[in-house]
Amino acid sequence: MIKRIDSLSYNNKLRNVAPMWKFTFAAALFTLSYLSHPIIQLAIMGWMFVWVVVYARIPIKQYVLLLTLPCLFYAASLPALVLEIEPISSGSAASGKVLLTAFHWAVTLSDSNVWMAVQLFVRVAACLSCLTFVTLTLPISELFQVFKKLRMPALVLELMLIMYRFLFLLMDTASRMYAAQVARGGHSSFRSKIKDMAMLIVRLFDKTMQRYKGVSNGLVARGFTNEILMPPYHAMPMPARYKWEGYIGFVVLALIEAWNRWRGIR
Repeated sequence: MIKRIDSLSYNNKLRNVAPMWKFTFAAALFTLSYLSHPIIQLAIMGWMFVWVVVYARIPIKQYVLLLTLPCLFYAASLPALVLEIEPISSGSAASGKVLLTAFHWAVTLSDSNVWMAVQLFVRVAACLSCLTFVTLTLPISELFQVFKKLRMPALVLELMLIMYRFLFLLMDTASRMYAAQVARGGHSSFRSKIKDMAMLIVRLFDKTMQRYKGVSNGLVARGFTNEILMPPYHAMPMPARYKWEGYIGFVVLALIEAWNRWRGIR
């Protein structure tokens, strides 16, 4: 999945759009998504879909998949948001629909909790759509350049770069070890899969650290001086079409949100 995201970010149709503009645009919409009403959040989701699928030409299957996977964490917390466990004597039947009763306790579902969960899901989905826009249209090298332009500490950038490289080493090592186990007759049954996966996990860290030491020795051999130098940021020409659409769209959404707040709409 990481390799697929990396490939899409380097080959999308918005590749030549200025990285700082894309990052600022997504950050502004993320802030608006967090603070706005559900109707504005739905509009931002639709607009981000246009930017990612139509303008950047990202396959819709990949875009939906990347949005859906983080929502699984929200789905795991959904029962805690919508369900309440109360003593029957506290009048729980009046506070919502009783789903289950046992040992003088009742599990209730109220309309207010369901509406709160729906609002929270729309906000989460809108913020995720902004983050997905950055993930799929901004390559990691340009993202590091943007962070450097924003004066992020060099130590943090180096740690992020090393960890990003470490993920690819981990995946490559795991895939090779898995292929070697299958070639030797492993993973043939459920019990064998459990045993082989346990062995793979135990030896994976050792193999990965060996390859990581090889990368470190390669850096030293190439004159590493305790500082990873990154390419300088180069401002790219910004297409007027994207620039004005982004500015006008954000202003319109912000004005609608201000009008909703002035009217007291929740």
